[in-house]
Order: sequence, then structure tokens, then C-alpha cells
Amino acid sequence: MAKNKANTAHVEEGIPWKHIVGFALSIALTLLAVWVVFESTLSKSVIITVIFIFAFIQAALQLLMFMHMTEGQNGRIQVGNILFAAFIAIVVVMGSYWVMEIGHMNHLL
Repeated sequence: MAKNKANTAHVEEGIPWKHIVGFALSIALTLLAVWVVFESTLSKSVIITVIFIFAFIQAALQLLMFMHMTEGQNGRIQVGNILFAAFIAIVVVMGSYWVMEIGHMNHLL
């Protein structure tokens, strides 16, 4: 009985270096964001901007390393899916930030 090529496509041999590197970079980005918040003397707006930049880099990293975004046709990155995911992420993150800021301002009154 011959094995189907589609069934063996996800079987990897050896250590999953791509996942290990992705995990290490995700931890490093998280620790950098924590350091910026607790140890830097930057203004609030700069800190928030830096955290957003680190968050979007980490999201892109996780899409490429863990979410199999390169397993499309001929090993190409699935640009449409990435753009849709980026749009949803931007709406959720900016909407959450906006709601928290407005709620915080109203709470102080």
C-alpha cells in the first residue's frame, strides 16, 4: 500500500528549528516590550507606539512560523490571508485601545 503524499506533507524529521526560533523570538519581543514599559523613561505615547510595533512584529512572526502561512501553492506566502488577518488585528487592537482610553477618561470624571 503506497502512502499518499498529502498525508505525509506535515511529517517533519528531527528537531522543529523553525518553531524553536519563532518561540525564542516571541519571548524576546515580549521581554523587550516589558522592559520598555517598566524600565524606560520614554513618554507614554512613545511607549504605546513601541508596544504596538512589537505586537505587530510578533503577530507577523507567529503567522509565518506557527500558522503555516507559507504552505500555500508552491510554498508561497498567502498574501490575501495575511492582509485580512492584519486588518482584523488592527481593528481589534485599535478598537480595544480606543475603548480603554475613552472608558478611562470617563472614569476619571
